[in-house]
Amino acid sequence: MGTQYVIDLAEVDDRQTATVGGKGAHLGALARIGDVHVPAGFCVTTDAYRHIVAEMPSLDDRLDRLARLSADDQEGIRTVSAEIRRAIEGIAVPDDLAEAVTRALARTGERAAYAVRSSATAEDQPTASFAGQQDTYLNVVGAAEILRHITRCWASVFTERAVVYRRRNGVDHRTVHMAVVVQRMVLPDAAGILFTADPVTGDRKTATVDAGFGLGEALVSGLVNPDVFTVRDGAVVGRTIAAKERAVYALPGGGTEDVTVDARRQKEPSLTDDQVVELVRIGRRIEAHFGRPQDIEWCLTGDGFHIVQSRPITTLFPVPERKDGAGDGPENRVYVSVGHQQMMTDAMKPLGYSLWQRTAMVDMYEAGGRLFVDVTPRLAAPDTRAALLDVIGKGDPLTRDALETVIDRGDFAALTPPDGAEAPAGPPPAAATAPPTAPDTGPDPAIVGELIARSEASVAALERDIRTKTGPELFDFLDEAFVEHKKVLSDPLSFRALMAGMDATWWLNDKLREWLGETNAADTLTLSAPDNITSEMGLALLDVADAVRPHPEVVAYLQGVEDEDFLTSGELAALPGGAEARNAIEAYLDRYGARCVGEIDITRPRWRERPTALVPVILDNVRNFGPGAAAHRFEQGRRKAAEKEHDVLTRLRALPDGDAKAEETKRMIDRVRSFIGYREYPKYGIIQRYFVYKQALLGEAERLVGAGVLAEKEDIFHLTFDELRDVVRTHRLDDAGLVQRRKDDFRWHEELTPPRVLTSDGEALTGAYRRDDVPEGALTGLAVSAGTIEGRARVILDIADADLEAGDILVTTFTDPSWSPLFVAVAGLVTEVGGLMTHGAVIAREYGLPAVVGVEKATRLIRDGQRIRVHGTSGYVEILS
Repeated sequence: MGTQYVIDLAEVDDRQTATVGGKGAHLGALARIGDVHVPAGFCVTTDAYRHIVAEMPSLDDRLDRLARLSADDQEGIRTVSAEIRRAIEGIAVPDDLAEAVTRALARTGERAAYAVRSSATAEDQPTASFAGQQDTYLNVVGAAEILRHITRCWASVFTERAVVYRRRNGVDHRTVHMAVVVQRMVLPDAAGILFTADPVTGDRKTATVDAGFGLGEALVSGLVNPDVFTVRDGAVVGRTIAAKERAVYALPGGGTEDVTVDARRQKEPSLTDDQVVELVRIGRRIEAHFGRPQDIEWCLTGDGFHIVQSRPITTLFPVPERKDGAGDGPENRVYVSVGHQQMMTDAMKPLGYSLWQRTAMVDMYEAGGRLFVDVTPRLAAPDTRAALLDVIGKGDPLTRDALETVIDRGDFAALTPPDGAEAPAGPPPAAATAPPTAPDTGPDPAIVGELIARSEASVAALERDIRTKTGPELFDFLDEAFVEHKKVLSDPLSFRALMAGMDATWWLNDKLREWLGETNAADTLTLSAPDNITSEMGLALLDVADAVRPHPEVVAYLQGVEDEDFLTSGELAALPGGAEARNAIEAYLDRYGARCVGEIDITRPRWRERPTALVPVILDNVRNFGPGAAAHRFEQGRRKAAEKEHDVLTRLRALPDGDAKAEETKRMIDRVRSFIGYREYPKYGIIQRYFVYKQALLGEAERLVGAGVLAEKEDIFHLTFDELRDVVRTHRLDDAGLVQRRKDDFRWHEELTPPRVLTSDGEALTGAYRRDDVPEGALTGLAVSAGTIEGRARVILDIADADLEAGDILVTTFTDPSWSPLFVAVAGLVTEVGGLMTHGAVIAREYGLPAVVGVEKATRLIRDGQRIRVHGTSGYVEILS
């Protein structure tokens, strides 16, 4: 097929994005939907754009300059992009292209007014809409003016906003080509935007319509506030009628003007309710055609609605897809985020979430690269609802509040089972089992050592047996290994040990508040508890610093380390004291190298794979601490706990029936110190097993790369476990574009903020704290480790970026066990996610750090370097002047 510069819109479909751009392809597809009226027109294709830019010999050099600029270098981007735009606008349109446009205008009406609209190949995608990044020109009259505005659309590929948007979405400037849509102008009585899902809450069953008089430009430019209509189940359920003082209309000779709306009309609705319902009906047809919620631009004239654009709403959090049949039909579902329980709310790659699904004890559903548990049956049954809410509330009050919001509305059919319905069978969601009442006698403390020995033996057997397994045999072996994995997780003895420590903590806090007025007394009583693998991990890195500190040349070398092979390259060992430092780091990695930030995702680089991640923390420890700090800190915590125990028991004995209260309390203190450390061990065992699985799967990946099946071994991270099994079995990837699509999806997922609670209607709920004891302006959270501390906030999203000084307060999104090495260097902790028994809270109490977790948007509301005051006993954070 030869070069084609112009295609009639009626001939376009949604498979022609490469030729007519995203907007053109969507408009062509829209025109093929019954009862959807799209203004006639044509597309100037990307062939025309390529022909034009090929005439610019300096473009490559300028694109190279643009590629080298940081997305934050606004001045550089502004300068280079302006040069490119001027060059494109200055090129004369070739005669053959001008003739093709003139012929198209003759077919559609050469004296008519047109909208000339940019249509880039990278826009209106499901994962990135690029809305508003390129230019549109309204009411353009005459062939010469239309040609001039076509060149302006080409140039708008390089508006400053479009360049920055592409950089932040990982889109190469050279891969984007511009088509131009030329459409007959619609001169509307009213215009606006229809969202087929609520863009704020995400509710897919609720549509919203923004409307105003005249052209939609008045709304887009912010000239007026729109009328806003809310539609659900085919009826208008809400409306806000704005005072529309201005409107934009087309001028007879071309161009537009904004005018004052007659005072008598300003507060009239721009649409009737019947018109709103009819518009939403059309929107639902469009949504069904494209298979996802749409952002639709519309115009209303005397002959009805005209659709002038439709694009995906890319900001909505996806709804979990269920392949088990549950959730079909009228019943809706309620899902709870697994990431908020596991302290890892980042997006996961397919291999990561599919491995977690296979090794978890409950069914989990993926959405937006995150996992969710369906809690609908347990919320619906009165016998289990209270217990579920109680435990979830202890872990994260915001999740409980979000669930209660859904329950209190009373509009979820699935939460109102028939009379006499029994509680569902099967296991509860992760971390959602109600704590038992404290028994008189707990389990034998000796079982902790027994459980640890069992876990270590299981991991050692896994490492030994997996070495000889490759190809399909490896995946058969892993199926068996996952059975053992679940067996370890579900060990009743392990569960008893976990609950003994957690239950004793709750008991102590409740009883000592009742008897002595003590708040969070267990925080001090658990300092330096034994057998806590996560707190030991943080202290052990202080010992590594002891091996580095005496050797200035080693310190200087580590300050410049960038390559991950620095431990094996020989350069470190050749320095005075280098061998000692290397051996200390290697010993640390032997013990803890399977860990990393976001460690529940098997695709994340482990410390053993990326040891440079630990170097900034080691150097901070060298600078901020002296020799023997680990032993000193542990002994200091143990002594404080002993002093607190003595104080509490003495005060209890002075109360009525004091001896009995003191005896019971002593028993619970012993229990919490015996078992609370084990709270961290099961996760450590899981992560050790994950690293073994990962090494074996990467071995298969290397063989696939060697056979030319995959381009790079990390491509397996974008396949699910079952997909990878098929590729290994067949030595073939049937869908050549699958990995790239998954990479694009992952970039989109990274931009999404996961909700704590998500409904099958798509509604995302985060919950709220309903407290009146927090000072005005303070940030509310959950108190998890007592004390008050004031200091400099260090907002850190990756421990590899740590640069801490004594007295700093760590502010971050979440802390899984891998963050504990930072805890020894800070004075307090603030996180956006967390609960009383999550890892960060447990370790904060172990180290005696005042901590507040569950502070919504903490990393955005607190600026790095600000002074803040953390009220770890009361659960709020003050930002100081």
